[in-house]
Amino acid sequence: MVINISRLLRPVILSVCYSITAISAYAQSSIDNLDYIDPRIGNVGQLLEPTRPTMHLPNQMIRMYPKRADYIDDQISSFPLNMVSHRLGEVFAIKPDDKPVTLDSWKKRMPYDNDLEVTRPWYYSTYLIDKDITVEFTPGKKVGEYKFSFPAKTAAKSILFSVYNDGNAQWSFSNGNEVTGMETYHGDIKVYVYGQFNAKGAAGVIKDGALSNQTSIEGKGVKSFITFTADAPDNIEFKYAISYISPEQAKQNFKEEFTGVDFTALMQAGKNAWAKVVNQIQIEGGTEAQRRSFYTALYRSNERMVNINEDGHYYSGYDKKIHESTRPFYVDDWVWDTYLALHPLRSILNPTMESDMLNSYVNMYQQSGWMPTFPVLFGDNPCMNAFHSTIMFLDDYRKGIRGFDVDKAYEGALKNATQATMLPWENGPKCELDDFYYKNGFFPALQKGEKETVSLVHLFEKRQAVAVTLGGSYDDWAVGQLAQELKKPEDATTFTKRGANYKNLWNPDRKMFIPKDKDGNWINIDPKFDGGMGGRDYYDENNGWTYLWQVQEDIPGLINLMGGNDGFQAKLDQTFRESLDRSKYEFWAKFPDATGLVGQYSMGNEPSFHIPYLYNYAGAPWKTQKRIRFLLDVWYKDNIFGIPGDEDGGGMSAFVVFSSMGFYPVTPGKPVYTIGSPVFSKVTINLPNGKQFKMVANNCSVINKYIQSAKFNGEVLNKPWFTHEQLIAGGVLELEMGPKPNKSWGI
Repeated sequence: MVINISRLLRPVILSVCYSITAISAYAQSSIDNLDYIDPRIGNVGQLLEPTRPTMHLPNQMIRMYPKRADYIDDQISSFPLNMVSHRLGEVFAIKPDDKPVTLDSWKKRMPYDNDLEVTRPWYYSTYLIDKDITVEFTPGKKVGEYKFSFPAKTAAKSILFSVYNDGNAQWSFSNGNEVTGMETYHGDIKVYVYGQFNAKGAAGVIKDGALSNQTSIEGKGVKSFITFTADAPDNIEFKYAISYISPEQAKQNFKEEFTGVDFTALMQAGKNAWAKVVNQIQIEGGTEAQRRSFYTALYRSNERMVNINEDGHYYSGYDKKIHESTRPFYVDDWVWDTYLALHPLRSILNPTMESDMLNSYVNMYQQSGWMPTFPVLFGDNPCMNAFHSTIMFLDDYRKGIRGFDVDKAYEGALKNATQATMLPWENGPKCELDDFYYKNGFFPALQKGEKETVSLVHLFEKRQAVAVTLGGSYDDWAVGQLAQELKKPEDATTFTKRGANYKNLWNPDRKMFIPKDKDGNWINIDPKFDGGMGGRDYYDENNGWTYLWQVQEDIPGLINLMGGNDGFQAKLDQTFRESLDRSKYEFWAKFPDATGLVGQYSMGNEPSFHIPYLYNYAGAPWKTQKRIRFLLDVWYKDNIFGIPGDEDGGGMSAFVVFSSMGFYPVTPGKPVYTIGSPVFSKVTINLPNGKQFKMVANNCSVINKYIQSAKFNGEVLNKPWFTHEQLIAGGVLELEMGPKPNKSWGI
């Protein structure tokens, strides 16, 4: 659907309180790429998580999304002052009220009208129907500002405060318009807030189950409020700053960003920050829907990680200490999701930021003793399986990204590969299953009905024996490759051998990766459906058809296992055509993460991203072109259902950005891009080194999706790939497109 700017601005126009300057800043007459961003895309999940249309600056700490289920939910519970993590909680709840405060005021949800909501990365507005209040928000780096526009001369204009977490918290009001607070996040992390209103009011708290005119409160689940009289401005403004360090630092953050800055200026600065990021990639051609999907995906690719350095120091959840540093310290990354495309995309668009992120990982290793995989504010959250941060380091190092201690990074990767447990959703030292893997080259599975004997195994996540073996092989390969780069021949030999462990679970009769027990016996399973919830006894969130292709590091080896190019192509074709052999509801009852189905292919889960590109490696690039266009057209629509699976803060979106531009990094760790089928006739990437990479697709259209011929820098290109070095040197990829495949190109 096309954004109707006048419709989006309706709540702003309805609000007599919204300033003319703010309207002018928002509704510029010239159309640019920012206008294509629609954070509502994907805000209703296929089966599981929706996207979060967060308001934030690129890769900055403050993020806001109204507390509600998704776009279908027409009631808001509260507005957070900050989303600490992409999906791991908020701090400091705020909500307006136009009635006298009662004990029930905090419980009431606030109906809103979807059509009277404005959602932009740098600005948010919604109209609360029952209260006749317009709420506006704009973010800074460590600050935010709310505007609550009440009906004229409302007798009681109140702002209610509460907390989201169970730990100790406190609120305190002073000078009639200042508020400070503390909320304990994740059990032991103190988060501080300092804020100011544009008017003075009467503060109060809930104490001993009753309203009190005391101005401070401490305890668990504490609630407070401030009420303004009818003579106060109808527009109540609240400026605030967040700190993970101290109350004093919260005040300092406030001073640094709000000195001489009002709502409009903060909003315009945010819009400018987004314009700089989004306009780094210029496109021509494509449909309106494709442009909207593309630039919205680019916006989401700049949510995480987030910089939590505050004025030269930061709190680390990895040793629970405050550290001094002039460099950013980044947290909130889920590498299982982001190493595939998001980190490779950043290595093109912002290698300096990527370097700072790698440096943050090294700091985390030094502070905690382990190289993290899902680093968040409170430490490493050991989700999923494998140590793919190892692959991220290798990939970036080979792309020439420096500015971090690569020897320490290697030390951490090596420690993870030799001393840490590979068990899913577990952190810490290895156990007997890891020793088995080191000795035998595969992670042992349990026979059907066999009871678990290893206490460290997660009760729900299980052993995931095939997924762990395949993921471990890729990680081990990466350790070996990094060892080669760093001139460590013994490690290179050891881990190159371990990188081939995936072959130990290849069943030549079934031509699938099948689990083995501790005695080396095949376990007789249906790789489509066995393994319990999410197939976790053997696989992870996906079945054996997805894990059939989890050998990005050695595609020629996988082709060889399948008997050559013809067998490889046939198996790829079968993946997209193979029946579920049961109803979708029966399949999804067991595999709810495997959404966006095309046969056995799951577009809605990260391990599937590279699969349609594998035809390029087996002599059939035209099939990659066909599949990629189909998948983008079917599963990535520019509406509220437009993301086929859990977006996970940039994972899905980075796939859309790459694939829409016409190329993709199939094997992170190898600085090579393989060519797909661009949806745009021209893409220009303005590189940080001052050069431009251009992709030109002559005659490109919805129908003309097949590559007829190609040139790179004017020379004939007969292979469906090019290197990172060629890209950052400012190369020009020129494609001639047509409606029917040229089956002889690229083979």
